Amino acid sequence: MKKLEFIFISLFFLILLSGCQTIKKKTDKIVEKENAELSQYIGKTLDNLKIGLGKPDEDFRNDKDNFELVYNTKKYGILCERRFEVDANSIVIGFVSKGCF
Repeated sequence: MKKLEFIFISLFFLILLSGCQTIKKKTDKIVEKENAELSQYIGKTLDNLKIGLGKPDEDFRNDKDNFELVYNTKKYGILCERRFEVDANSIVIGFVSKGCF
């Protein structure tokens, strides 16, 4: 009887673990797509970024004296923040995306 109980518990955890792997694969795929979409702005002008994403929610100069634009959205109650760094020549040189899926 103990062996049967052990088998059912092991099977339960195995199914639970494989479900977590499936979720991880799906989120990784979504993050990859997000990064590919945002990467298209690297090397483009500030005007191209604003045309594509609209007016930023926040903008400021960072410690490198580059301009940072922050775009915030909410999906399923989770805050998505996209930050773009723009150099002195108004060219997008980098981005960071947090909580976006």
